[in-house]
Amino acid sequence: MHTVSGGEVAGILVAVFWAILVSFLAVALARLAQTLRATTKLVAEVTDQAVPLLADASSAVRSAQTQIDRVDSIASDVQEVTSNASALSTTVASTFGGPLVKVAAFGYGVRRALGGRKEDVPAKASRRTVIVGRTVSRLGARGKRD
Repeated sequence: MHTVSGGEVAGILVAVFWAILVSFLAVALARLAQTLRATTKLVAEVTDQAVPLLADASSAVRSAQTQIDRVDSIASDVQEVTSNASALSTTVASTFGGPLVKVAAFGYGVRRALGGRKEDVPAKASRRTVIVGRTVSRLGARGKRD
């Protein structure tokens, strides 16, 4: 019979350890390969979905830019119309304003002259004194207003 020496046992243990280590590494590499395949598939799917979304977003941005250009054009037209209306208003006021004031003053003068003076004489206003933000009528010695 053959006896097993200490060196042979150590060699067998090292060989078993290396076999177990290589087995674990092989399992880990197999799982890593599965993960990489799944990741590659996921990236491909995301790319397939992202490209149409980016095209839609680009189309929406172009449409928004077109609308902004239209609004800018409308705003500049409104500004021009406002400027023209202001100039027209100033021209009308300067052309007709002075003569209309003169006609109104003449009409008032004619009405006053024809209507008589008694209607236009205002009643005598009572005298009032302001005391700390209040208006108080002054009363004479006999209780009559001045």
